[in-house]
Amino acid sequence: SCYLPPLRYPATCTFKGSLESEKQQYIIHGGKTPNNELSDKIYVMSVVCKNNKKVTFRCTEKDLVGDVPEARYGHSIDMVYSRGKSMGVVFGGRSYIPSAQRTTEKWNSVADCLPHIFLVDLEFGCSTSYILPELQDGLSFHVSIARNDTIYILGGHSLANNIRPANLYRIRVDLPLGSPAVNCTVLPGGISVSSAILTQTNSDEFVIVGGYQLENQKRMVCNIISLEGNKIEIREMETPDWTPDIKHSK
Repeated sequence: SCYLPPLRYPATCTFKGSLESEKQQYIIHGGKTPNNELSDKIYVMSVVCKNNKKVTFRCTEKDLVGDVPEARYGHSIDMVYSRGKSMGVVFGGRSYIPSAQRTTEKWNSVADCLPHIFLVDLEFGCSTSYILPELQDGLSFHVSIARNDTIYILGGHSLANNIRPANLYRIRVDLPLGSPAVNCTVLPGGISVSSAILTQTNSDEFVIVGGYQLENQKRMVCNIISLEGNKIEIREMETPDWTPDIKHSK
């Protein structure tokens, strides 16, 4: 086991392992450390045992080689499954500007990460980056939904342009015996949102709550996302009766 620092804005996802002991695993990547530094580490947390109400976790740090994603926060990591194999997919986020460009006034200034897709093989600890022409902007605090070999990227914030475009991308990962194939399709019907909460309600349905649609304008609308085959449908759901605390908080 290893020490897991209390990270802010890391990317997290669940991982279905093939062994009985790997049924419940959680992948954690990046984030801000308590010293306000950015982490490039990746951790695998698994449930060792459950005794009565006590749950024991094991945390392991994974070393990566190849095209290692730079330290970042506000990004996403998801697991895709294809042809009996699995890969982690890292996208987006923000990172500190390069040290050569730093000044005293801008020492902790951040910039969008390049819009690269990273495939991470957790078994062998290697990472490969892909440049897809459909992904033009580095996005942070977007919503990502993974299902089998496909990931959907919704919304997000572009720091360079200070916009929250109504993006909707479908990224498909094929894992044959040879090199992986990654392709991206731009879909209509996206939504403008950043920093939202995503909850899965059943195997084919998700709910998006909260977030921002403008810099100082919270998003009070909730959405239901339905997946069926290769189709994704996003529709508004009945708005809850928000309490005053929620309406006036950040």
